[in-house]
Amino acid sequence: MPYLGSEDTVRELRRALSNPNVQSDQLRHRNTILKVIRAMSQGVNVSGLFSEMVKACATVDVVQKKLVYVFLCSYASLNPELSLLVINTLRKDCQDPNPMVRSLALRNMTNLRLPSLVEYVEQPLTAGLRDRAACVRRVAVLGWAKLHNLQPNSDIDAAVVNELYSLLRDPDPVVMVNCLRALEEILKEEGGVAINKPIAHHLLNRLKECDVWGQCEVLKILQRYRPQLDDELFDILSLLDPSLLSPHPPVMAATFSLFLSLCSGLPAVSLAALERARGPLLAACGSESREMRFTALCHIQLLLRSLPGLMGAHYKRFFCGYAEPAYIKQRKMQVLVELVNDENVGLVLDELKGYCTDVNTDTAQAAISAIGRIGRSYSDRCLEILTGLLGLKQEHITSAVVQTVCDLVWVCPQCCDAVCLALEGCEETLQDSQGRQALLWLLGVYGEQVSSAPYVLEVFIDGVRSEVSLGVKMELLTATMRLFLCRPAETQEMLGRLLHYCIEEETDVCVRDQARLYYRLLHCGIEETRKVLQGRRSDPSLGVLIGRPAEPVSQWARSFNTLEPLRQGAAETDSASEGSPEPVTSDPRPNSSLSHTLNPSQVEKPHTGSQSAGLCSESSAGFLASNAGVPLSMSTSPVLSPEEFERLWLRRQGLHAEQEEEEGEEDYVCVEDRVCCPAPSRCSPQSLQAALQLVNIQTLAFTPPHTLPWRVYLYTHTKHTQSDDKPHTTLILGELLHTGEATQKGVDDGANADEGMMKGKEEEQVKEEEDTTDDGTRESEEEEGVKVTLKQQPRDDEALKGFLAVLATVLRTLSSERA
Repeated sequence: MPYLGSEDTVRELRRALSNPNVQSDQLRHRNTILKVIRAMSQGVNVSGLFSEMVKACATVDVVQKKLVYVFLCSYASLNPELSLLVINTLRKDCQDPNPMVRSLALRNMTNLRLPSLVEYVEQPLTAGLRDRAACVRRVAVLGWAKLHNLQPNSDIDAAVVNELYSLLRDPDPVVMVNCLRALEEILKEEGGVAINKPIAHHLLNRLKECDVWGQCEVLKILQRYRPQLDDELFDILSLLDPSLLSPHPPVMAATFSLFLSLCSGLPAVSLAALERARGPLLAACGSESREMRFTALCHIQLLLRSLPGLMGAHYKRFFCGYAEPAYIKQRKMQVLVELVNDENVGLVLDELKGYCTDVNTDTAQAAISAIGRIGRSYSDRCLEILTGLLGLKQEHITSAVVQTVCDLVWVCPQCCDAVCLALEGCEETLQDSQGRQALLWLLGVYGEQVSSAPYVLEVFIDGVRSEVSLGVKMELLTATMRLFLCRPAETQEMLGRLLHYCIEEETDVCVRDQARLYYRLLHCGIEETRKVLQGRRSDPSLGVLIGRPAEPVSQWARSFNTLEPLRQGAAETDSASEGSPEPVTSDPRPNSSLSHTLNPSQVEKPHTGSQSAGLCSESSAGFLASNAGVPLSMSTSPVLSPEEFERLWLRRQGLHAEQEEEEGEEDYVCVEDRVCCPAPSRCSPQSLQAALQLVNIQTLAFTPPHTLPWRVYLYTHTKHTQSDDKPHTTLILGELLHTGEATQKGVDDGANADEGMMKGKEEEQVKEEEDTTDDGTRESEEEEGVKVTLKQQPRDDEALKGFLAVLATVLRTLSSERA
């Protein structure tokens, strides 16, 4: 045979197809046609054989017909005139007694995709809708969708649409599903197929008859149906309940998505559906298919946004296997970070520590980053692991650890001492630009605590001419300037050399302009330079790992069973946990242990005190009761620095002293109260900070645990809508004090807002003492009480009541867990 791809090949095939001896031998003719198809699949242009192949389709051999139809559908667009010759043969085959031939002719008649042939195709398709064979009806239904796609601007006869609607009750489930697909395509501009109550119930009753993909199609279309009555809704949910536990993940996902769509107004039912979906999703995580495992992990992350503890008891299912690909390991580590709690933190950290030495550098760095995110709540344990990894002296591990601790000290300033001790000698191992930038930032900010900081910077400055990273150069400038402000004698000479090089020799405009800025800033004086460069070293207001508010299911319900969860990469997950938390409302958070407990509206209402007691009631019980219906939200933004807090706190003390002489200003209030809780000083600072940040109360300073007197300083911004429908925002500063000694019932007169409030407080105290003396329990509770001092401006009594209610619940919850 001639060389493949030459004109002789096509000529030889044409000669063989035209040979009467070959045409008379059915086997030889089929083999010749097979050679044509083989040459076509290998890229040879055999369109010149179109007329010979048209003649070859007139045969009773079904296999030969299939081969010829493949050729004709491939080259019909290049030979539209010759394609008319095959129409008569196809129309004749549509009346063949063999249903396989009829369906084959209909399928290929619509696959020619020529607008000029539409008028010849409509009549066979209409007849095919009424064919007695189910395989022909399946092809005819999809043929109408292809016909509409070929001429989208043309109107299809309403009789055809009605016929397709009637075929929704066809006894063959594939015909029913194909009708749904065809109507969706044809009626796309009208919103797709119309789903009413009879159609919806018919589809639900026949759901089990469909195959996996048919069930997914039906469940997807049913999402647009809305039951009118609750009884009908629950009947539908009962029909869908078996599919929610389907062994096929696509069916389970489609059913769950329909559940969320139907129960958008029933949060309790949606949360119950989340519980039911846990088992199938965990099973999908163990699938043999890597793609299925990755998809299940992505959707589990969606569920954890509303039920953080959903997979808590099954955290070991997310431990990584040795042979798993890196992208699955990294996604599992993200899930593990969400599942960490006091009980499993040790096992999870040990598991992540093993991943830090993985042969895949991306997996190792992801494990180190996961340990860093856990360190925001368990800093001591995580710092011990991270500092131990620095001893391995491996480049990628050291770089990841330095970047992680750089982020960690930004949100946990109490870790800075341990981090500064671990930085010694890290510069010898670091080679990548990101790791060196993180090291330079740490040396610049905490340089006074690192003894070798000037010598490390000097090494960087000596090699600045060979440095290729612009980010490293700019970070080196900033770090040297910051270190000069706290250690000028050791840094002055090297700073001069660095500024001279960057201004006179550096070719990059950004580096040169930054050096000029610092040079001119130094001319303005050290104090001005200090104001610009020595800003905040940390931002504890950023969210911690645990206690993140649970999101409503409605926020992500639409993205379930779509590609959106798969597009959300690791960067988005990190930003979600690192970013500043949004203002959260003190609404109930079902199925979230800590947030459910902290919700003031869930606390049983005790008896309220007299109204004259106002904001200075002895117990916060009245606050809890009176605030049950106040829509209050709290936020840590804008952030207060420790210096700003101290200035405002002392200023409020001055205003408070003036209030005692002049009946006070209405724009400011100071309140003292006592919260009864056992042994608050035994709570760890990390647990206290995590619990308070859950409700967006920011802690600025606290004494170590088991230290007396025990103090905590905190603040928050409150916002709620008053009776005039206008939002009202206030700033609340607070101090918690626990001395460990029995205290008197009252508080000092000079600490109250005014004399009228004090009198009401004294009257209430007398009543409370009379009520509680009989059982003798009040004195024992007071021994473990916490004195709460709050200062608010502008004054908002309702917001202050709500804040104290939340704060009291947090302290009692933590104390009861430690007891």
